Amino acid sequence: MFDSPTLIQLYIFVLAVFIGFDLITKVPPTLHTPLMSGSNAISGITILGAVLVAGRDDGLLGVILGFLAVVLATINVVGGFMVTDRMLQMFRKDPKSN
Repeated sequence: MFDSPTLIQLYIFVLAVFIGFDLITKVPPTLHTPLMSGSNAISGITILGAVLVAGRDDGLLGVILGFLAVVLATINVVGGFMVTDRMLQMFRKDPKSN
């Protein structure tokens, strides 16, 4: 009962959530922008995986879940880069101030 693959995957997922939350809360604000930009670029790999899942012929449910994964991953990447761009604009000098 305790060695089923689903239970082990659930256990790993829960541990990853707790460890991820603990790590994110310890990031200082000065490192937030570069780390977020890099993680958004890496999240592009999620889109590739979602496209592969959506393209498999696993029935209607698999296609729907794959398409939903593509949409959500794209929103995540685009939104992350938009937030990063807004944060970086705060550090740019205004050309009118010269």
